[in-house]
Amino acid sequence: MSLTRRQVSVVGLGIPLALALSRPVEAAGRHRTLHLAGDSTAAQKYADAAPETGWGMALPFLLGRRLEVANHAVNGRSSKSFVDEGRLDAILSSIRPGDLLLVQFAHNDEKSADPSRYTEPWTTYQEYLRLYVDGARSRGARPVLATAVERRRFDADGRAVPSHGEYPAAMRELARRERVPLLDVQALSLALWQELGAEETKKYFNWTATEQDNTHFNPPGAIAVARLAVRELLRTRVLARREVRRLDGTVPESWITWPEPVA
Repeated sequence: MSLTRRQVSVVGLGIPLALALSRPVEAAGRHRTLHLAGDSTAAQKYADAAPETGWGMALPFLLGRRLEVANHAVNGRSSKSFVDEGRLDAILSSIRPGDLLLVQFAHNDEKSADPSRYTEPWTTYQEYLRLYVDGARSRGARPVLATAVERRRFDADGRAVPSHGEYPAAMRELARRERVPLLDVQALSLALWQELGAEETKKYFNWTATEQDNTHFNPPGAIAVARLAVRELLRTRVLARREVRRLDGTVPESWITWPEPVA
């Protein structure tokens, strides 16, 4: 058996050859990919939906150039329906060692009247989430769980009200048990909506002359939520400081674009 220069060097440092050979050898400086699995709050939007903006659309402006974003999030999907439609399999067929799989679901898992999407927080929701975790790990990629971003809901006293029931707690518990990094976007977005207040938050959601949407975002809202997620990627040490940018800088709304729908 012939050895590469890298293999000779690691053996010379006292690292067992079998262990060295078992580790993926990444091309020098190759770009990694952050794969995003989720629902309409994160998904790519098209010209017929503008100004509605998924927060995944803003991620590339906050991540370094060596970290690409593959936004697989799709409107209306739950952790269950995303798997049942083969969308997780499609991600796992292309994901590579060193990549990230960031998973945010709950909005549609909550729809108990729809058996094709509904999951129960402490049983089937966790079971489906584990498929993402195990699938990423089996391919040498790193799973990351993100609690679902909060809707715009305020009570009569002006307090921001949580809307996701037991789902965030169930994800937190699974992340702790499986030792998966957790981005607590639910708690952080709820705090941000509270700070902004009932009127100011309208500037972050898809409120237009014809629509009052308290679930989906416009460009400022998408940028704000993406910034929460990236700060959490730093806090949990999933990413290093050199891998992010513009966390305290301006991301112009004009950078958000809506391509024409694919036929």
